[in-house]
Amino acid sequence: MENKKMCMALFSGSLDKLTAAGVIMSGAVADDMDIDVYVLMQGARAFLKDIAENKDQLNMSENVEYREQFIAACKDLNVKEWHQFFMEAKEIGNVKFHICGLAGKLWGGNKIEDFVEWADDIVGISEYITAAQNADIHLFI
Repeated sequence: MENKKMCMALFSGSLDKLTAAGVIMSGAVADDMDIDVYVLMQGARAFLKDIAENKDQLNMSENVEYREQFIAACKDLNVKEWHQFFMEAKEIGNVKFHICGLAGKLWGGNKIEDFVEWADDIVGISEYITAAQNADIHLFI
């Protein structure tokens, strides 16, 4: 039997939503799902090499006054940082990270080497649309 497919549009580059996406990916990989993540708009900024591991560069999606509380709670609960979830999901399962070409260029990322090592390629938006149409589960975060 073929694995179910998840397509995730990762629009947000906020710390809380990136962390949520990582938790979701971990569950999907544990359930043997194939995952294609399409990194769009602000998400592409978070995937830049000089941004990804520097949480000071990332804000919360809403209620920015809760940022430090969120970071402290994650630390107290030993919650991994978002990029660790992403890398582990890729190591364990069939997970691909696709950077939207336009989104990358908006943040100065013109080639795959500008992004984190676990990014697979730079694609056009039509690839995302096709993947979303063919997925069993489609998420927009």
